[in-house]
Amino acid sequence: MSLLDTIGSLVGKSPEGGGQQALVSAALEFVNNQPGGLNGLISSFKEKGLGDVVSSWVGNGENQAISPDALHSVLGSDVVTNLAAKAGVQPDQVTGLLSQILPHVVNAATPDGEVPAEGKLNSTTVLGALGGLSALFGKGNA
Repeated sequence: MSLLDTIGSLVGKSPEGGGQQALVSAALEFVNNQPGGLNGLISSFKEKGLGDVVSSWVGNGENQAISPDALHSVLGSDVVTNLAAKAGVQPDQVTGLLSQILPHVVNAATPDGEVPAEGKLNSTTVLGALGGLSALFGKGNA
């Protein structure tokens, strides 16, 4: 399944258990499919004046948040519209999901504050580092 299919299958579901893991996996796939992997994504953020934001995710300090609109700016309208059309959702839903997940995924993929040499994120390492995924999404459902 592609990222688009994964996101489409997640829309409308509460992020619990497997849903959270699938969403994190979709974010990993998204990063790894960027030209240059994480390095390419970081370059895109820097070009849009958001280098400090993405650097906070790579570094060992607190992650800066990113708004869906700012993420939309980095990805570009064509990419967001394409993702939304293929997933069958509104563009703000795609960027909304990724704006919540991406900081945690990048942070977990760079535990020593360094981008992997090849720029590719290892899903096993990231999912293991994230551990309790419910922490990513605030309070869980009762």
